[in-house]
Amino acid sequence: MRFSDFVCVSAIRADLKAGDKPSAVQELVASLVAAEAVPASQQDGIVKAILKREELGSTGIGRGVAVPHAKHPSVDRLIGTIGVSSAGIDFNSLDGENVHLFFLLVSPPDRPRDHLLALESISLQLRDD
Repeated sequence: MRFSDFVCVSAIRADLKAGDKPSAVQELVASLVAAEAVPASQQDGIVKAILKREELGSTGIGRGVAVPHAKHPSVDRLIGTIGVSSAGIDFNSLDGENVHLFFLLVSPPDRPRDHLLALESISLQLRDD
């Protein structure tokens, strides 16, 4: 699976304003709403689902990267966006470092394979420094 299969280009944010984890998730989901990739009526629910997933363990995978994600019934296909924070955000990453690059994913609950393929694609692209 390629990034172009799930990343909504018009939702990419090259200069995140957020200063903490909840604000970063909120800003990235809002970018998907603004791009009409997810319904505005579902924005709060998607944010809550992603933050609930974060309670299980941080998706800050280290080396300045986080992959916040959740499954949500409001989407009919895997959708994602990318955000960049030049200042960095404390995301409780595995390595303790701030996150500068975010890949946010939302997928339908009945499509777990797509969700896993996207996570695999991201990790494969980021394996080299």
